[in-house]
Parts: sequence; C-alpha cells; structure tokens
Amino acid sequence: MKQVAVFGYNRLSVEVISRLDKEQYQIIVIDHIAEHIQLAEENGFQVANIDFRVDDDLRSVGIGSSIDTLFCFFEEDSENVFLTLSARALDKNLNIIAIVETPESAEKLRVAGANKIIDPYEICGRKIHDILKRPDITNIFDHTVFGRHDLNLAEVVIPENSYLDNTYVSQLQLGTQYNLILIGIVNKQVSEQLNFVVEDVDRRLSVGDILVILGPSREIRAFKKDVENDFSKN
Repeated sequence: MKQVAVFGYNRLSVEVISRLDKEQYQIIVIDHIAEHIQLAEENGFQVANIDFRVDDDLRSVGIGSSIDTLFCFFEEDSENVFLTLSARALDKNLNIIAIVETPESAEKLRVAGANKIIDPYEICGRKIHDILKRPDITNIFDHTVFGRHDLNLAEVVIPENSYLDNTYVSQLQLGTQYNLILIGIVNKQVSEQLNFVVEDVDRRLSVGDILVILGPSREIRAFKKDVENDFSKN
C-alpha cells in the first residue's frame, strides 16, 4: 500500500482525498493550523500537526522514509514552495504534487523540485473553453464526472509494442470506447511536466509517454489492459 501525505486541509485537498482508492493508499493529513487538524480528525482522517519548516518534523511523518507521494496543498504559494524544497532535500525520489495560485510561482515550484503542478485556474479556464467551443466534450465530461462516484485519476504508460505507439491523440477515442477522459500527457523525454490536452494540437504518441486519464476504475483497467497488450506477439 502506498503512503500519501497531504499537507493542507481545505476544499481542494478534501476533493483529492475523496478520489484516492483507500485500498491502495494510506493517507495522512498534515497541517500547522490546529483548527484544520481538528476538522480533518473529526472527518475520520489520520492527522499530524507539525511545523513543515522543520526537517525533523517532516521526518517524523515519514518524509524521506515511508511516504511515497506528497501533496502540497497549502493556500499560500510561499508555503508550498518551502515545503517542496524541504521535502525534495530529504528525498530525491519523492513524488511531489503541488498546487499553485499565481503563474509566477509555478516556476519556483519546478525549481524547488515539484514533479507535477496543478493550476486550478488553468483547469477552470479549459473547462470554460470547452463549454464555449466543444459542447460534445463537455457533455461527456459532465456525464462522467458529475454522474458517477467511482472516479479515479490514473497514469497509463505506453509500453514497447503497444498499439498506441506512433498513433495520434485524435485516434484514442477514449470517450466512445471506454468512457474515459484524457486530461494530459507527460513526455518524459522532454520533461516531467504534465501537458494538458489542447483541442487544436493533435500530437503523435510514442513509447514512454504517460497518459493521464480520468474515469471509472473498471474502464481504466480495461484501457490499461489494451494498451499493455503486446501486439508483436499476436
């Protein structure tokens, strides 16, 4: 079971936690504000009240040892940057996901060592864009996201000999075949940065690309199975 530390207890972190499969992840909520910790504890979460600016406190909750993934969800960008910097110094292999409020802080988070950066305003902006420009995609999104509780965010790596190698994003047909949504793509040959899908860019996929998808767990499993099928053996 993977160990996840969520720093900052707020509406966004609650939403993220609700999407994590409790059978796959052990989650601890960490904050330095007593009221937040009390609320998280009342809601049934394992909690810790520490000073994230102190390395020994970070080590006490498993940073640098047992924690696999760290979510930096404080409301202040400066706190997320500091936390990212400190955590990266303690564990070079830690998966760090951070939220950003202002565009100028995104680069600071990257330099500090964040693997992925979430910009809520960019996500909302793309949603509004889809409402205006792509009502068909919006309908799929609303049906999938707001019509079901069994939703997961997953990463699917394109392996050697996958049928997706050298195909294009437009050929995926995730919505029609699997009831899934492609959120973005990570091209590890270029960077660790998640590139959100843009409607007028039909990029070619290749081995090693990571597809970030959203949808029901059963559909995700079916898609992963198809992607990982070695067609050279057929």
